[in-house]
Formats: sequence, C-alpha cells, structure tokens
Amino acid sequence: MSRSQKLTEAKINGVESEIKGMKANMDDSKIDLKRDMTYLKTYMDELKINMNKLLQEMGTMGERVLKETHDENKRNVNHDSIDANVGSKTHHIPKIDMRNFDGKDPATWISQMEQFFDLNNVQNTQKVPMETLYLEPN
Repeated sequence: MSRSQKLTEAKINGVESEIKGMKANMDDSKIDLKRDMTYLKTYMDELKINMNKLLQEMGTMGERVLKETHDENKRNVNHDSIDANVGSKTHHIPKIDMRNFDGKDPATWISQMEQFFDLNNVQNTQKVPMETLYLEPN
C-alpha cells in the first residue's frame, strides 16, 4: 500500500471514529431529552392539578364574598328602613325656603338640596318625597 493510500485510510478511519463519537453523543442527548420531556410532562400535570384547585378555591371565596356583601347590603337596607320609620315619626324637618326646580341650572338646585339634607340629617328615604315637592309642574 502506498503512503498516500495509508494516509487516506487513516483519515477515513479518523472520520469514521468521529462519526461514531458524534452518534454516541446524539444517543446520549436523545436519552437526556426524553428524560427532560418526561419530567416536564409530570411537572405540567401537577401544575394543572394545582391550578384547578386554586381556581376552585377562588370561586368558592368569590361566592362567599358575594354572599357576605349581599348580607351586609341587606342589613344596611334593613337599618335604613328602621331608621326611616323611626325618623318619620319622631324627626321634624324644617320648612325649606327653596326655589322650585324649573329645569334651569340643575347643578345649583341639587347642591342646595344636598346641603339642606346634610344640615338637617334628612333620612335617605325622605329625600325623594321632599324633592318632588319642589318640582314645577310642566
């Protein structure tokens, strides 16, 4: 065998050896990738379960908050009704020297009514009936 043939054969053997090494590395990488994908799938499944639990808890808490808010509003309405009933029997509201509302300058008229209501501690249930007394007929 000639010297150039021996060099060519040595180069071929070296390249084949490198290819085998690269194949081995790729096989190792495949194994690592499979292991990592299995781990990620398990992690994602656990995350999904935990997220579902959290959403269920939040839904339950949201319903509880809505119920508590509704109950609080119901209590407030009941207190307003009681206060209004008591106030209408015992609380005298002085006469107002107020112009009738004719549709002009509503902001000023509303502001004056609110000031009067605040100064005289007028109950919410009495405000609308009082205001209607000061509306001009069409």
